[in-house]
Amino acid sequence: MTAGITLTDTANGTTAEHELAALQREHGRPLFALLLRLSDGDRQRAEDLVQETLVRAWQHPEALRADDFDSVRPWLLTVARRLAIDARRARQARPAEVGDAVLENARVCADHAERAAAALDVREAVKTLTPEHREVLVLVYFQGASVAEAAAALGIPPGTVKSRAYYALRAMRRVLPGYAADLR
Repeated sequence: MTAGITLTDTANGTTAEHELAALQREHGRPLFALLLRLSDGDRQRAEDLVQETLVRAWQHPEALRADDFDSVRPWLLTVARRLAIDARRARQARPAEVGDAVLENARVCADHAERAAAALDVREAVKTLTPEHREVLVLVYFQGASVAEAAAALGIPPGTVKSRAYYALRAMRRVLPGYAADLR
């Protein structure tokens, strides 16, 4: 739409529908192309932003007066770009929406009560071990000592630490059958 066409009906002060349609026909494609790029290829969002841009033109017919400039396109493109920026900022401010498919495949984390119950089960299972197996297991798995550090602390060879740890875990698997996957 070039200069010379007004969007206000002088008889009743409203915007004429045919003038808005002419505005859309003349500037709709360039607006859509710009907004499609600014909305990362999302056609629906770009179409919504084109409509919002035209609504702004309808709300502000004084900005499109012929006396001010030769073409309304720069004004429309500026409005469209600002709307796209505002829309992007609004999307970034909100958390991402999650579909049902994502929720079905999401890993379920154990709550505090389940972890506390598991810790009690493990403590009871550790009490069933022989003292030699228990002290190796406590040093290596619960206190984080290396095999060499555990061997030095207990005064036994590293190979003995490894075999005691192996047999301690094997005994724990028997006592805690529901936790077998966690003990591997």
